[in-house]
Amino acid sequence: MTIVANPRSSPVSIRRNEVEFQDGASLLRGRTTTVDGQVTYAYRTLLAGAFPRGMALVAVGGYGRRELFPHSDIDLLLLVDKELQSDEQRTGLSVFLRSLWDGNLRLSQSVRTIAECTKFDTTNVELAISLLDARFLIGDSELFEQLADRLPKFFRSQRQSIAQKLCEMTQARHLKFDNTISHLEPNIKEGPGGLRDLHVVGWLSKLRETPPAPDPALDNAAAFLFSVRAHLHTQAGRDSNVLTFDMQEEMSPDPAVWMREFFRHARVIHRSALGTVEACEGMLSSGLIRSFRDWRSRLSNTEISVIRDRVMLRSPQNLFSDALLLFRLFEFVGRHGIPLSIDTERRIREGVTARTVALPDPAHQWSALKTVLSQPHAALALHGMDNTGLLGLLLPAWKTIECLVIRDFYHRYTVDEHTLITISHIDRLRTGSDPTRRRFTEMLSETQDPALLVIALIFHDVGKSDGLSGHAQASAREASTQLTCMGMPEEERLIVEFLVEHHLDISAVINSRDLSDPATAVDLATRVETLEKLRYLTLLTYADISAVNPDAMTPWRLEQLWHAYLAGHRELTRELDTDRIHARQPDHKSDWLEGFPVRYLRTHSGSQIDSHMQLASEAKETGAAVEIVRRSGAWHLTVVSKDRPGLLAGLAGAVSSFGMNIVRVEAFANNSGWILDSLMFEDPMRTLELNAGEADRLRQLVRKVLLGKEDVDRLLRGRARPQLPTRAARILPAVFFDNEASASSTLVEIVAQDRPALFYDLARTFSAYGCSIEVVLIDTEAHKAIDVFYVTHQRGKIPPELQSTLQGELLQVCAS
Repeated sequence: MTIVANPRSSPVSIRRNEVEFQDGASLLRGRTTTVDGQVTYAYRTLLAGAFPRGMALVAVGGYGRRELFPHSDIDLLLLVDKELQSDEQRTGLSVFLRSLWDGNLRLSQSVRTIAECTKFDTTNVELAISLLDARFLIGDSELFEQLADRLPKFFRSQRQSIAQKLCEMTQARHLKFDNTISHLEPNIKEGPGGLRDLHVVGWLSKLRETPPAPDPALDNAAAFLFSVRAHLHTQAGRDSNVLTFDMQEEMSPDPAVWMREFFRHARVIHRSALGTVEACEGMLSSGLIRSFRDWRSRLSNTEISVIRDRVMLRSPQNLFSDALLLFRLFEFVGRHGIPLSIDTERRIREGVTARTVALPDPAHQWSALKTVLSQPHAALALHGMDNTGLLGLLLPAWKTIECLVIRDFYHRYTVDEHTLITISHIDRLRTGSDPTRRRFTEMLSETQDPALLVIALIFHDVGKSDGLSGHAQASAREASTQLTCMGMPEEERLIVEFLVEHHLDISAVINSRDLSDPATAVDLATRVETLEKLRYLTLLTYADISAVNPDAMTPWRLEQLWHAYLAGHRELTRELDTDRIHARQPDHKSDWLEGFPVRYLRTHSGSQIDSHMQLASEAKETGAAVEIVRRSGAWHLTVVSKDRPGLLAGLAGAVSSFGMNIVRVEAFANNSGWILDSLMFEDPMRTLELNAGEADRLRQLVRKVLLGKEDVDRLLRGRARPQLPTRAARILPAVFFDNEASASSTLVEIVAQDRPALFYDLARTFSAYGCSIEVVLIDTEAHKAIDVFYVTHQRGKIPPELQSTLQGELLQVCAS
C-alpha cells in the first residue's frame, strides 16, 4: 500500500507572516519534479557520455516516493551493470555529483549492481527498504527493467527477514520516545505517530501478498503532517523535524487547540503502525517466542483469549448485551499485563463511539472500575480504556485533558499522558520491578486501598483544562461530582477529594521549606491529619514528580520526598520521639555546641557531631577543614572555619565553578566564632565519580576560598554560558518574603531564570546587607530556578524596611 496524501482532504491551515499555506503534498510533488529536472539534466550533460549504457539513475526512499520536503536528502541509486572500471567513468561520476551538490541538493547516493541490490545484507537493511520505493529516472532503461523484474522475487524470498527487521527498528524507535505520541514538543518524523510510522505502514503493506485497502483517515493525517514538516523546513532553513513551542506559535494563533488537532492525526498514524506491526509479528514469531505465547495463551478463559500475546474477546457481540464484560476484559488486562489486540481495541472504540456497548447503571460503575484499578498493571488497562474511548465515556472530565498541552517548559508530555505515566510508576511499585524504590514499595503495601490512589491520580490534573491557576481545587471539584455519580461511598470519596486538592502540598514542602524546621513538620502533619493520608499523599507526590519527565525524580529529590514523609510521620507520632530529640549532650561537647541552634542536634546524629568536632580540631590548627563525601543520592561538602562576611557565597561560587548543581545549603555558627557550613550538590556530568583526583582538587579549591586565597569571581568567569531557552520560556524574576513560615527566620523565596552562579550572586547580596543565611533549598525546573532562603538579620527576622531594599537588589541580581 502506498500512502498518498489526498489533495481533497481537509486543508491544513498554517500561519506564516499572515499568509495561509495549504496542501503540503502539492509542495512535495512540485519539489520532486524540480529535482527530477536537475538530476536528469546533469546526467545528460555530464554523465551520459561516460555511460552510453550500463547505468541507470533510480530515485529511492523519500525521493522515490516523491516525498521531497524543502531540505530533505536526495536518495539516489546509481545502478550499474558492473563495477566502475575506467577513469573516464570515475571522473564523469565525480563531476556529476559535484554539480548536484553545487546546485544545493543534499545527496545521499550509492553505486550498486543488480546483484548487490538483490542480496539481503543484515548490516544494511536500509538498502532493501529503500528499494521498496524505487522509481526510474533516466539512463539505461533495460538495466532498470532487469532490476524491476528481479525485485519481486527478492522481496518474496526475503519478506520475513525484512519485515522482522522493520518491526524491530520500529519498536526500538518508539522506545526512544517512551512509546507515546504525547510529547509536548514532538518529533514529527521519527516520533511515534510521525512520518516514519507512516512509511512503516507503507513498507510492510508492500511486503504483504495482499495489501490492505486504502484508509482515508490515514491519507488525511499524512496530508496534515506533510504540510507541517514542509513549514518546519521552510522556517528553519534546514532539515528540522521537532515541533517546538516557538513553531507551534507560528502554526496557529491558538497553539493548544491546534496541537490537539496534531495529536489526533498522530494517533491515527500510530494506531495504524501498531496494527500493521502487530499483524506482521504474528506471522514472524520464532519458535521460542511462539512457545512463550503458547504458555501465555493458557491464561485464556471462556470469554477471553490470548492470541499472539494479545487479548481478544471470544464473542465480541456480547459487548452489546453484557454490562460488565468490558470491565472483566480490562480487569484481565490489568491482572496479567497483556495488552488488547488492535482489532479488539477497534471494535470497542466503534461501540463506544456509537454508544452501543453495554455498561452498568452509572450509580454502580465505581465498584466495577475499582476492580480494574486494583490490578498490578492498572496503567496498561487504563491505556486500553483511553485508546478505546471508554475512559472518557466513564469519566467525562478525562475528555477535557485528552491531548491537552500545558506549556510550562518542565513537563515533557501532554496532561493525559502524564497522568497515565503517574499510574505506571505506581504499578512499578506494586510489582516490585524497581528495587531502588523499595521504601516506597513497602509504603504502598501498607496503604489500605491502592485503587483510591489510582483514581486520585486520574483526577489530579483535570482542572488544568480551564487554563486557570489553582487547578488542584478545580480537579477536586470534578472528582467529587463525577465519583458521586459513579456510586463511590462517601468515606472513599472524601479521601480522593483530599488527595486531589492537596496533591501539590508535599512538593511545595520539598521545594520551599526546611524539612528540619519544626514548623514545617507541624504544618505538614496539620494538613494531612492521619498517617494513612500521609502515605497516600507521599505516594501520589512520588508518582507525580516521576512522570514529569524521565529525569525529574533525581536521587536528591527522592531523598527529600522520603525525609518529608519522615518529618510528617514523626510529628504525627511525636510522643514516641520526645526524649530522644531532647537528649542532653556530653559536657565535653559544650564548647562546640554553645550557640548552635537546637535544629543542629535534631538534624545530626552523634557520629556526625563527632565528625564535625574532628573537623573543628583540624581547623583550629590549619585555619580551615574541608570534607567531601557522597551519600543519599548527592555529594556533601562540609567545612569548618572562622566566620567572615561572604564566606557562604564564596563556597557556593567554588562549587559552581566545577559545574555542580547545589541543591541544599545549611549554615551554623557557634558562640566562639566558628562556622559549620554544609552544601549538598549534584554532579550531573559525574565528574567526581569518574575522575578520582577531581574530588581532591575541589577540596583544595574550597580550602583556598575559606582562607581568602582564591578569587571566586575569577573562577566563575571561566564557566560556559548556558544556551538561552526559547523566547516563550523566559522567566520573569520574583522575590517573596514570609515572616510566618519559621519561628526564627524570614523565608525568602526567589524565582528566576536559571544561570551559572545565580546562587553565589544572591548569597553575596544577603551578606552585603548583614544577613545570615541559615538554610537554602534550591530547585530547578527546566530553565526556572526556585531558591528558598531561611535568613536572619542580627539573630532575628528581617525587618520590613530592609525587606523592601533587599527585594529591589535581589530582583536586579536575577535580571542581570
